[in-house]
Amino acid sequence: MHQELIGLTIAGLGVLGLGCQWLAWRMKLPAILLLLIAGLVIGPVAGIFNPNILFGDLLFPLISLAVAVILFEGSLTLNFAEIKTVRKNVKSIVTIGAIITWIITSVATHYLLDFSWSLAFLFGSMTVVTGPTVIVPLLRTVRPQAKLANILRWEGILIDPIGAIFVVIVYEFIVSSSKMHSLEVFGLMLLVGLVIGAVAGWLIAYVLRNHLIPEYLQPFAVLVVVLGVFAGSNALESEAGLLAVTVMGMWLANAKDVDIRHILHFKENLTILLISGLFLILASRIQLADFHALGWGAITLFVVIQLVARPASIFISTMFSQLAFKEKLFLAWVAPRGIVAAAISALFALKLIDDGVAGAQLLVPLTFMVIIGTVVLQSLTARPIARLLGVAEPSPKGFLVVGANDVARQIGLALQKYDCRVVMTDSNWDYIRAARMAGLETYYGNAVSSHADEYLDLIGVGHLLALTPDKHFNAVVANHYETDFGSRNIFRLNGRRHNSGLEKHSATQAHSSAVLFGDDISYKELASLINQGAEIKHTKLSDNFTLDDYYQQYQGVSLIPLFGVDIKQNIHLFTEASTVEAKAGWTIIALVKETD
Repeated sequence: MHQELIGLTIAGLGVLGLGCQWLAWRMKLPAILLLLIAGLVIGPVAGIFNPNILFGDLLFPLISLAVAVILFEGSLTLNFAEIKTVRKNVKSIVTIGAIITWIITSVATHYLLDFSWSLAFLFGSMTVVTGPTVIVPLLRTVRPQAKLANILRWEGILIDPIGAIFVVIVYEFIVSSSKMHSLEVFGLMLLVGLVIGAVAGWLIAYVLRNHLIPEYLQPFAVLVVVLGVFAGSNALESEAGLLAVTVMGMWLANAKDVDIRHILHFKENLTILLISGLFLILASRIQLADFHALGWGAITLFVVIQLVARPASIFISTMFSQLAFKEKLFLAWVAPRGIVAAAISALFALKLIDDGVAGAQLLVPLTFMVIIGTVVLQSLTARPIARLLGVAEPSPKGFLVVGANDVARQIGLALQKYDCRVVMTDSNWDYIRAARMAGLETYYGNAVSSHADEYLDLIGVGHLLALTPDKHFNAVVANHYETDFGSRNIFRLNGRRHNSGLEKHSATQAHSSAVLFGDDISYKELASLINQGAEIKHTKLSDNFTLDDYYQQYQGVSLIPLFGVDIKQNIHLFTEASTVEAKAGWTIIALVKETD
């Protein structure tokens, strides 16, 4: 009976984690917020789940391995080539700004909560990390100007692994300082972590580069190596494992001629699973008495982090930038804390409690309070503040074009002529390269992947065009982005033939997205016309040349109207359900195949 109860509890955690992730997606909120709240409810509030009883002695090893995988996942996205290309503002914020935030938070923690200096500095290092999983959903809701959104987005992407390395180093210095010959111990930790991480990274890169492991085994092999490197490093020198897996991820991220796409896809799914389970477990271990023990000092500390540490880091790190004062004010307000902070605080708190460090049990509730406080406060206030400061984007006019094939590129180039942002996405590298050569902005990857959810920049984008040859995938994409754009702003190619009698092979029509250009206009037909020399033409209407005259002019010619642009430069797409009622001053854009 006890075994059945354990199985039922673990299954229940899975269902609850899935529910939190889905609800966060629907509400456009960071999933970590709902997971932490759910963990508090099933743990200290309702008392129906106690991870200490369920997992026993396995709890600490499981948390340690989960944190190791999460840190490896974060470092796997730290490509140094991308750091070189980001704005100078981002570099200053994730270096100078992070150090300023760390110092102010640490000092405030020491004096307000009477933490020891070592514990205060550790907590300060944990709370410099934002992360894409919390900042991206917030940006999609707030929609600040593209410049500010990109600064915040890149800060979240880069500070995640950089901050993780910083926390690990601070922790290892604290642990080594509690032993004899602290500098020797600290140096040994760094040596073991750096050497084993680099060697493991080089070895995996060599294996992948030379295809010594079949593609379907690569994700599993890398995961096994990550766990082995973590455990082996800790066996050689206590606490060196986290640094080793972080270095290994960075090495792989920057290795030349190594394709890590399959590993990235695998770790995305694995990380979602680990995060969901981990934060339900961590939050359920918190005792309400711990929040009470923090007292008013914790509230004051939160105010210092929000109103002193963050503004100081932004204004000092961007002192010589071209940012306006109101733009700096907005950046100073937005900095929700994320996954790395919560995961590492829980792991290190357990270790420090075992070492008998006074006050270590307060690290987790204090970190969770900062996470929940920053996410809730900034989710509620960032949009009004952006509007008040005049840094909010107007209604987004841009287009996300799923598919970078010949048809999609031609339509994307036509849309781009009318002063709107166009982003092409595709998993075919040849298509993406051709789009870039044509001067189009691109995202290389699957538009419905979790990586796209975090890293696909949709600032200024308010419409979706699904233009792949696969009408079933177009339907999937339309459903996936319905929450982001609304069904009225989602359009897809269909090409459904009537009276086919093959309903079981057809994509579902349950979605409400509009079918582009006509119910029977398929990708194949559009591609065929383009291959035969068809061109996209832009025709201006006037009082003397109406829409009827336009159709009359092209009578007997292969003509597929694509979209119309009104006198205010708003774009209206032709669909199977509606036609564009164009007037004088409008421009009609159509694919035209002249007769030979």
